[in-house]
Amino acid sequence: MISTESAGIVTPAYVFDTDELHAQVRRIRAAAGRAKLCYAIKANPFLIEDLIEYVDAFEACSPGEYELCERLGVPEDKLVLSGVFKAEEDVRRAVRRYRGAVFTAESPSQLALLCRMAEEFDQKLNVLLRLSGGNQFGMDEATLTEILRGGARLPVTIVGIQYYGGTQKRADAIGGEFASVCAFAERAKAMRPSLRRVEYGPGLRVDYFLGEDSQKLSLQALEQALRDAPDSFEIVLEIGRFLVADCGTYYTRIVDLKHTGQTSYCIVDGGIHQLKYYGQTMAMKVPYVQHFPRRAAQERAERWTVCGSLCTAADVLVKDLPLFDARVGDVLAFQKTGAYSVTEGIGLFLSRPLPRVYLRSRGECRLLRDFIPTSNINQKGEF
Repeated sequence: MISTESAGIVTPAYVFDTDELHAQVRRIRAAAGRAKLCYAIKANPFLIEDLIEYVDAFEACSPGEYELCERLGVPEDKLVLSGVFKAEEDVRRAVRRYRGAVFTAESPSQLALLCRMAEEFDQKLNVLLRLSGGNQFGMDEATLTEILRGGARLPVTIVGIQYYGGTQKRADAIGGEFASVCAFAERAKAMRPSLRRVEYGPGLRVDYFLGEDSQKLSLQALEQALRDAPDSFEIVLEIGRFLVADCGTYYTRIVDLKHTGQTSYCIVDGGIHQLKYYGQTMAMKVPYVQHFPRRAAQERAERWTVCGSLCTAADVLVKDLPLFDARVGDVLAFQKTGAYSVTEGIGLFLSRPLPRVYLRSRGECRLLRDFIPTSNINQKGEF
């Protein structure tokens, strides 16, 4: 962890440590064995470039994510173009530009659209059929079976099955789920011999809050599950949160301190619009936080309710946080914020600027994105 003063960081800001990122890739690969890694870039698009040489594929779920990958030089044969909604004009553009990519089909109509594009461009597209985990994504087994048994020759090549059943899974749920997906894939391969790939999102759990200790168990469960993977398939693990969460830190500065009744409030220059932890409800859990005081701290800690700068009572980051001699100007560093916080928060609320983004590598920080005003976005104006 670094201090803002030593690194020249201006708050509020995210710092993504690429050394930690690459170390996490190595830990996952050690457990994954022969399985390949696909990064779900929705977790944090700022890390795409630093993962190009470290992962085998990138899942892009929107036209904007397609463009990010193109701009950053992601090889087209590393692209998995996914998404529950694919507009025809976007698919047409993607087929024209990314001839080596793999496309997912999440519904019969999406498969029909991909078939039309394959015929229009006289190109044999590679397609993954998405098996639903019981939500709005993908198709159920009966629908997939009907597609696979279809007698008509398709103008696309069905190369595999994709499955993602959710995030923050219990370790003991992974083995049975993966075995079930592989069993279906084997039945599917009997109907379509072109199937050679199982893309599986294990939803490994991140320990966001004090007292949690499940990340090692998740990796152990994944390693055990993959030992029984059928040799007839290429296994691709689609991972987002678990890959990047630990490499991120959100820095925010204390701007006010006050006592109201029996509660001590610590106001910071950030807030819930920039900090998001999965499973955090009304700040009832305590995340990993480090305090950087501007002067030597006293021995006695006072407990504070840390609130952001938004004008809403919901803007509570953590309750009952012990801080030693907290002062205005001190910095709080919220750890494990490498996934989703930078993009999933309510960033436009109250028209406050989007925070700075820094990348840290080999001890050096560099500014990747400066503050971005949002007032023009929230009103008719110049962009």
